[in-house]
Amino acid sequence: MNHWVKKLALGIVLPGMLVLGGCGASKSGGSASGSGKSGIQQRTIKAGIGLNEDHPEGQGMIKFKELVEKKSGGKMKVQNFFSATLGDDQKMTEALQGGLQEVTVPSTSPLVGMIKEYGIFDFPFVFNTEEEAYAVLDGKVGQELLKKLPEHNLIGLGYWENGFRNLTNSKHPVKTAEDFKGLKIRTMQNEVHLDAFKKLGANPSPMAFSEVFTALEGKTVDGQENPLATIKSSKYDEVQSYLSMTKHVYTPFVFLVSKKFWDGLSEEEQKIMKDSAVEAGKYQRDLNRKENEKALKDLEKAGMKVNEVSDAEKEKMKEIIKPVTDKYAKKFGEDLVNQMMDEVDKARNQ
Repeated sequence: MNHWVKKLALGIVLPGMLVLGGCGASKSGGSASGSGKSGIQQRTIKAGIGLNEDHPEGQGMIKFKELVEKKSGGKMKVQNFFSATLGDDQKMTEALQGGLQEVTVPSTSPLVGMIKEYGIFDFPFVFNTEEEAYAVLDGKVGQELLKKLPEHNLIGLGYWENGFRNLTNSKHPVKTAEDFKGLKIRTMQNEVHLDAFKKLGANPSPMAFSEVFTALEGKTVDGQENPLATIKSSKYDEVQSYLSMTKHVYTPFVFLVSKKFWDGLSEEEQKIMKDSAVEAGKYQRDLNRKENEKALKDLEKAGMKVNEVSDAEKEKMKEIIKPVTDKYAKKFGEDLVNQMMDEVDKARNQ
């Protein structure tokens, strides 16, 4: 936590500076700091992500670039950097806070060290479908969390989709909770994930995403967990034999903009950024779902042995890790967790 604190500048949230409806603007559509400015200036926006250009997130960034440049009449240029060229999610987020980079779209998990409440999205077996996740992200819970970003020198323009995480490994199929025992699994540096996998009997090993392929290839770890599109685009089928459809966690991406950069924009420029991020996000979510379906078929064709995990077994897993979710519900805020579950229930019963 101290690491994050040292990185944070003194950001001030002015009255009315609310992040609502998937945008990082104030109620009037622009930030208070940007008021008084008008028109569109010549600008270059440096945007970086950890995944490669072929991934749906990469394609979403290309769409964002097209939209910004079109809506600005070519005055605002987006320079995209893929495959962690500018660093991992944490380093790029810190670069936004310091005004050294304008845009990044990380998973929400790395934000937990800065805003603990984002950890609610790391709870396993919360969502059954993407629609349930959208109800939470695009509803009150997701938007309340976006409001916490400006005080950390970040602006959130909404949520894109990483998707449901599934397990791969080189040892054996994982069909039951018992099958986790003894597996050394790469995870993100995330306390909920680490504790949950430990409870299931696995040996979680946190490491940077950019190091995972080499670790799998060298047998430093037995397996990893990621959405299907990431498994395919990262070519994990070349170093992993088994793919188990655990769907244990749904992970969102959050579209972040440097507050320092945002505050220097006119309201017109802020609207271009906001509208482009939202429109590209809808495109990216749709593409991600299609790519996941295709990725599953492609991974099977590539020789991975795919197995489903029954709902009954998922319930057993959920029960085993209940002490973990109870522990972190207290830490992140039981009221917030209850709001999330209420939104899921509403979506599930529609």
